[in-house]
Amino acid sequence: MAYNLLLADRIRLTLSSRKDLEEKAMFGGLAFMVDGKMCVGILQEDLMIRIDPARRGDVLARPGCRDMEFTGRPMAGYFLISPEGTGTEPDLTRWIDLALEFNPKAKKSGKRK
Repeated sequence: MAYNLLLADRIRLTLSSRKDLEEKAMFGGLAFMVDGKMCVGILQEDLMIRIDPARRGDVLARPGCRDMEFTGRPMAGYFLISPEGTGTEPDLTRWIDLALEFNPKAKKSGKRK
């Protein structure tokens, strides 16, 4: 499934100064790994962010934000933001900054065998 290439370029530009950035194809989209941990990504037209699960109530009140669900249940700490919530560079940067703030506290996923 395709993802928004323009959004990918906008994220790359925002994260361009990072030396610990890696891109990976995931979930039919694109993930941006920071320090080996999933930080932000793209699923179709939506921005995916990984933030502190305790901030759930705060972020769900913002335009375009919803829980990320793959199995019918919200994934703790993962959220999708529709284009409505990422339309301007300050909007996108705020979301990415939230994910970067949480990244040092996030756990790395284990290597699959």
